[in-house]
Amino acid sequence: MKKLCCLLICCCLFSVLCRGQLYDTTSAFKVPIQLDSVTVHAGFDIDAFIRRVRNDTTFYKAFKNMRFLPYDAVNDIQVFDKEGRVAASLHNKTHQTYKDRCRSTQASAQTVTGDFFDRHGNYNYYTAELFAYLFFAKDPVCNESDVVAGAMDARASGTMGKSKYELRQLIFNPGSRVSGVPFMGDRASVFDEGEAEKYNFKLTSELYDGVSCFVFRITPKPGYERQALYNELTTWFRKTDYSIVARDYSLSYSTWVYDFDVRMRVRTHEVGGKLYPTHIDYDGNWHVFTKKRERVKFSVDVTY
Repeated sequence: MKKLCCLLICCCLFSVLCRGQLYDTTSAFKVPIQLDSVTVHAGFDIDAFIRRVRNDTTFYKAFKNMRFLPYDAVNDIQVFDKEGRVAASLHNKTHQTYKDRCRSTQASAQTVTGDFFDRHGNYNYYTAELFAYLFFAKDPVCNESDVVAGAMDARASGTMGKSKYELRQLIFNPGSRVSGVPFMGDRASVFDEGEAEKYNFKLTSELYDGVSCFVFRITPKPGYERQALYNELTTWFRKTDYSIVARDYSLSYSTWVYDFDVRMRVRTHEVGGKLYPTHIDYDGNWHVFTKKRERVKFSVDVTY
């Protein structure tokens, strides 16, 4: 059951699981995509664009870049009871140091309320535990690689290590087939036949934070809202190189074993010619049979 909890948090935190599989690079995408006038006049190649979306590595690279420089972060995590009141929270500032190929995290100005920790100093909530595992490095982590190719397939031992592996997969390839979460089936594979027909796909040209972008939005078709896993999946691709500068997720699903309803926003910014995550918002409500429901919001603001 603990493994199922971690798998569902993975779903809730960063969309749905995929196994880093290689995708078909030749078949045409058969579902119509609504284009705005700018995109139409540009003679946009839809099939090539869908292949880019499914095989993107720029988002993963942005997060991986965080490991190799110092930065400051403001972290806020709130746990809510069923009446919507804050039952527990953690707010702190963290600084990552990077020296001699090693990174570590120091926390300051920390405020804790409620039962966020147990009497031994351990996290009382799975979401908080996984968050800390991903963003706080109390002990130095050394000799990491900045190579992206094949890195998402590297596995670690232990329940949290396996969850981290799964997170690497799912945050960077949303819309891919689920593996490891019971009763999910192929509902996450929004680009594949059988699921793609449930969604509207729209591609527009917009400015985001002064950057000219292609914006790709996926939403359920009317009448498919209860069958669709994604309520929204919106990605901003920088036109010059198709790097992902922002992504919004909203997904929900319910079975007799578990249910979740989650929204998430990720923003990146270019520093020194490289993209880095600068803001993450998470708002999730999930429950696993025999476990206490978790209603958690967190935000991370990063400066480099």
